Amino acid sequence: MNQKDLHEVDWSKIPAPTDDGGARHLIGMKLPPISLRATDDSSVALSSLSGRSVVFGYPRTGEPGKIALVDDWDMIPGARGCTPQTCSFRDLFAELKAAGANHVFGLSTQSNAYQSEMAGRLHLPFPVLSDEKLTLTRALNLPTMEVAGLTMIKRLVLILDDGSITHVFYPVFPPDRSASDVLAWLKDNAA
Repeated sequence: MNQKDLHEVDWSKIPAPTDDGGARHLIGMKLPPISLRATDDSSVALSSLSGRSVVFGYPRTGEPGKIALVDDWDMIPGARGCTPQTCSFRDLFAELKAAGANHVFGLSTQSNAYQSEMAGRLHLPFPVLSDEKLTLTRALNLPTMEVAGLTMIKRLVLILDDGSITHVFYPVFPPDRSASDVLAWLKDNAA
């Protein structure tokens, strides 16, 4: 089963991911001084950012009219929903900032060129970071999945305070509710 629309998804037909414990070790970690290329052509070292940052990681955004990476993409728990999740952060960006997020970033292992096309097409008000070489993913031992020979980050959200991880949302489902869940947490947990 493969739902064609990138935005309108029937989540009742998509298997939800389960908590495999892959993110339990992250809370309290200080991010290493690793710079990642961003869709705004900057280089971002999350470890050096002051204040509160929200980083949402995801496996892979789709492209309209392109076939899925694999035929059963929608049946891989946690795979489907990268575009709806990204759009949820776009749509609530101003509220996230008002609730204390100094920075908001997307993060995936896709190339910067791929992400730049997506960021322009979706009119994102925040940069998306490329960890194409898996440098940050491996340094933090982020939960990943292997599909079609590619290593991808499992969907999660990291809340960073002055470069340290203070909260983790994992697993994230349904993805289109991710930003509203983060917004509620930010409102209840002022920095």
